[in-house]
Amino acid sequence: MTSASFHAESLLRAQHDAFAAGESARRAAHVQEERGIAGIAHRSHIQWVPWGNTAEIVGLFDRVETEYSAIRSGVALCDQPQRGTIEVTGSDRIAFLQRMCTQDLKSLSSGQSRRSFWLNRKGRIESDLLICDVGDRLLIDCAGAFAAPTVEALTKFIFSEDVAVSDRSGRDYRIALHGPHALQLLESVGANASAVEQLSHPCACLWTTVAGVPCVLVRADLCATVGIECFVARENLVTLWNALLGAHDVLHGARRRARPCGWHAFNMARIEGGSPLFEIDFATASLPHETGLLGKRVSFTKGCYLGQEVVARMESLGKPKQIVRAFRMESSALPTSGTPVLAVGADGAGGEEIGVVTSSAMSPMLGAACIGFATVRFNASAVGTPIIVRAEGANHRALLQGELAFVRDPHTPSATGGTP
Repeated sequence: MTSASFHAESLLRAQHDAFAAGESARRAAHVQEERGIAGIAHRSHIQWVPWGNTAEIVGLFDRVETEYSAIRSGVALCDQPQRGTIEVTGSDRIAFLQRMCTQDLKSLSSGQSRRSFWLNRKGRIESDLLICDVGDRLLIDCAGAFAAPTVEALTKFIFSEDVAVSDRSGRDYRIALHGPHALQLLESVGANASAVEQLSHPCACLWTTVAGVPCVLVRADLCATVGIECFVARENLVTLWNALLGAHDVLHGARRRARPCGWHAFNMARIEGGSPLFEIDFATASLPHETGLLGKRVSFTKGCYLGQEVVARMESLGKPKQIVRAFRMESSALPTSGTPVLAVGADGAGGEEIGVVTSSAMSPMLGAACIGFATVRFNASAVGTPIIVRAEGANHRALLQGELAFVRDPHTPSATGGTP
């Protein structure tokens, strides 16, 4: 159901290039000061990576260790041109989506968000949605390539209801903040105290101003730390980004409060945090029961919705053919996405193929252990099951774990339907 016409370009390329040049100049000056001679320090070069066939995103700004550290001990700023925005207006907007989506939205009120799947009639996932109630409208975050097709599909179900569904991806842009000091950063650049207090709660969302820029902020913890998704009009993007990146902590040597963060560091942190992603760890061929996110996307106490019969039948009578599971390698080898997962044979070697690796990363929080997600045949997915994964030219053992999360933020409470 992807949109063939969607292709996202970062609107922050000039800002990213300026940051990289500034980092290179800073290091060169440091080398000269330390050694007393002019020298060439490590040069910062932006690494861009493709996002499917629809976008190009930053893979690395500078050093993955520095960017990951920002997520865990400061604030990381993520440029997200690959995300899309849907707007739903009208007095029947919540009642309409209640009949369309898997999550119970009946109790959704202004200032709250819910995560939900939008399914087709066969019960397969058409889009993974973050639905945000900002008072007079709903804003929905989704994969950018799926925004227009989702709007088109939902619109076909509008009859006499007072509802309008539109794709705002061409008008709004998406950035995110991840890190324990994200709320303090927002307050330091002009977010009012009441907004910051509201965002201290899971699933919160609100319209506010930051650095004088109107935007919608949504609490969405993906990396086992505070996460804030930001919807901002494209014409205000550069002002907001520069304000966030330009904030300095005068009490600690005037150091920068936040750093830009690319995909590689974010990927490490979101796998640690137990956050499988649509388009990567599951896709449009997946059923909700296969994602590992069933309890956080689907309500079994609400009324009918598109695809419900399939979901209900599987819940009461059947089991999925496969499911997303987290795994941890027993060695230091790191498998790549697409690598087959094998059962352990009678002789201890690799047996039959039972799945495929969808994501992997080295985990700093677990002492550089190699971890990841894999789609595994359900009858071979029991907690603690040993598996064989090929990595770095050889077969290596790994163990499946029960929970998707490898680490948790002790300061971040959980809430049903909120975090992934």
